[in-house]
Amino acid sequence: MIYEIKQVTFSYPGSDRKVLDRADLTLSEGRILCILGPNGAGKTTLLNCMAGLLQPQSGQISLCGRALETMKEKDIARLVGYVPQLHTPAFDYRVLDFVLMGRSPQMGAFGRPKAGDEAMCLEVLESMGIGHLADKSYRNISGGERQQVLIARAIVQRPKVVLFDEPTAHLDYGNQHRVLERIRQMAEEGFSVVITTHNPDHALLLGDQAAIVSRDGSIMQGSSEEIITEEILRRIYGIDLQLLWVEELGRKACLVPGLEKEQEGTE
Repeated sequence: MIYEIKQVTFSYPGSDRKVLDRADLTLSEGRILCILGPNGAGKTTLLNCMAGLLQPQSGQISLCGRALETMKEKDIARLVGYVPQLHTPAFDYRVLDFVLMGRSPQMGAFGRPKAGDEAMCLEVLESMGIGHLADKSYRNISGGERQQVLIARAIVQRPKVVLFDEPTAHLDYGNQHRVLERIRQMAEEGFSVVITTHNPDHALLLGDQAAIVSRDGSIMQGSSEEIITEEILRRIYGIDLQLLWVEELGRKACLVPGLEKEQEGTE
């Protein structure tokens, strides 16, 4: 088991609201878990707790059989990769150098990248179709390219699990599909993956595990077929979402209702 989250409760300082309230969650090796929920429900907070960036007030998070709170940051970094929703670099790195930073958890305290590390980074960039970006400025590439580079950095880190915080939120439709395709490939390569998303259709496309973070701080988990139902989606998002089988695509899709038209002759 990669993650076991048991009865975790978390509140931010100065707030009485429990963002997570006795929440339970599990993640097995090589599985994809899509986490859905309304704005402000606590999806990013959950990821930050799983990455060791936030400390719950109660409950336990186990990572690969070890209590997360007892692990050092470097030990967590060897096991967990994190791809944030947005990233603004402090310095103007080359893309290759930025990706190479992903190798740092595998080096000693005073270690330096070796030729093999650079070769691995170039290989991953090429495999993702972005090898041509290697010598470009990370600041001067597009949002979609930057998201791909963040994923490349997580891959060369060689962690057990990669946490994605809404990786498609700022991407065009084509890049959204490419990122989801890469996430599926990562699971096939043995990575465990957690992804937060506002789009239930993405969870249907990935088709593995799903979880709902509710506003009361609880978490519901199961297969995507069990969790992503019209009743649950309507409760989360407050609109009449429908799940329909699309014969031409050979899959179930989540569709929104049409926009209401203003009646003629009304003011």
